[in-house]
Amino acid sequence: MFPEYRELITELKTTDRHFMNLFERHNDLDQKIKNMESRIEPGSPLDIENLKKEKLGLKDELYAILRKAAGQ
Repeated sequence: MFPEYRELITELKTTDRHFMNLFERHNDLDQKIKNMESRIEPGSPLDIENLKKEKLGLKDELYAILRKAAGQ
């Protein structure tokens, strides 16, 4: 995710608790969605869709933080 910000992501994960929490939540959702789609975890198509929407919202928020931190 966001390879152009790889170094900044590493920095923010250690210096910005809010960013770190958002990043971890995004990764947790990604894994949960994969598990549901693979039928490792129970979940309806609606559950999966809702989690994907939440994940996308987190990604947008992470991107906004990265752009601000990069001075863009």
